[in-house]
Amino acid sequence: MSSADPITAAPPSATTFGARDLAVVVMMNLLWGLNIVAVKEAVALVPPITAGMLRQLIVLLVCASALRVVPGKMVPLLALGVLSGGLFYVFINLSLAVSDNVGALAIAGQLGVPFSLLLAIAVLRERIHAPRVIGILLAFAGVGLLVFDPAAAREGLGLALTAASSLVWAICSLIQRRLVGVPVLTIYAWIGLLGTLTLAAASWWFEPGAIARLPRTPIAALLPIAFSGIGSTVLGHGSMMWLLQRHPVSTVTPLTLAAPVVSVAAASYWFGTPLTWPMVAGGAVAMLGVAIVTIRTAAKGERRA
Repeated sequence: MSSADPITAAPPSATTFGARDLAVVVMMNLLWGLNIVAVKEAVALVPPITAGMLRQLIVLLVCASALRVVPGKMVPLLALGVLSGGLFYVFINLSLAVSDNVGALAIAGQLGVPFSLLLAIAVLRERIHAPRVIGILLAFAGVGLLVFDPAAAREGLGLALTAASSLVWAICSLIQRRLVGVPVLTIYAWIGLLGTLTLAAASWWFEPGAIARLPRTPIAALLPIAFSGIGSTVLGHGSMMWLLQRHPVSTVTPLTLAAPVVSVAAASYWFGTPLTWPMVAGGAVAMLGVAIVTIRTAAKGERRA
C-alpha cells in the first residue's frame, strides 16, 4: 500500500471477493490474533512501557517517508498520536504484564466496540435501535461472565487495565472519523512519532534506566516487538484498509471477528491457560454482542453512503 492511499470505504459495487482477498483476511486475523501472545512475551523481557515505545519506534521507521503536515487535520492527528500511539499502549502493555490469564484479557478487549458506540451516542448524538442495544448488553454480559472463572476473576487489575485500553481505543475511533482522506501511512507515521515520544517520556518517569539498558536487550525480546509493530500494526491494519478500498464496509467488518477467537485459542495453547466453561460462555456471549454491533453499524454506515 502506498502512502497516497487514503482511508476510504469501497462502494457496494466493489470488486468480487476472490482468493487473494480471502488470503488477506486470513493473514490479517492471524496477525491480529497472535499479537497478544507476542506482546505478552515482549513485556516479560522488556518493561511494558519501554516495550510499547520500541513498537511505536518500529512503526515510525517503517512509515517515516509518509510523515507530513496535513493542513486542517493536525489537531486530530496529534490527539490520535498521543492516545492511540501512547496512552493505549500504557494500558494494554501493563495489563499483559500484570496478568497470567491472557485469554481473559482478549475477551475483555472486545469492549472497545460497545464503548465506541456508546461514545458515538453521547458525543455525536447517534441514535440506535434495539438490535445494537442488545449487542452492547451482550458484550458487557459476556465479559461479566468471566467473574465466574476463578482464574479469570483473579485478574481484576489486568481486566480493568484492558477495559481502560478499550475505552481509549473507542475514543480514537471517534477521532479517526475526522481523518477521512488522510493517507493511511501518514496517520501511522504520526502515531509512531507521537507514540514513541509519549512512551519514551513515560518510560523515563515510570521505568528509570529501562531505556539505558536497551543495548543489552536480547534479540529474543525484540522479535515479538517487531512482530507487533510490523505485523499487527503496519501489515494488519494496512490489510484492513486495503480490503475497505475494494469491498463494502458491511462485507469487510464482520470478517475481523475471527481475530479475538484466534487470540483466545493462541493464548490458551501458548501459555497453557485452560479454557473453562465460564470463559467459553463469556467469550461466546461477548462475541455475539460485538458481532451484532459491528454488522449493524457497518450496514447503517453503508446505507448512509
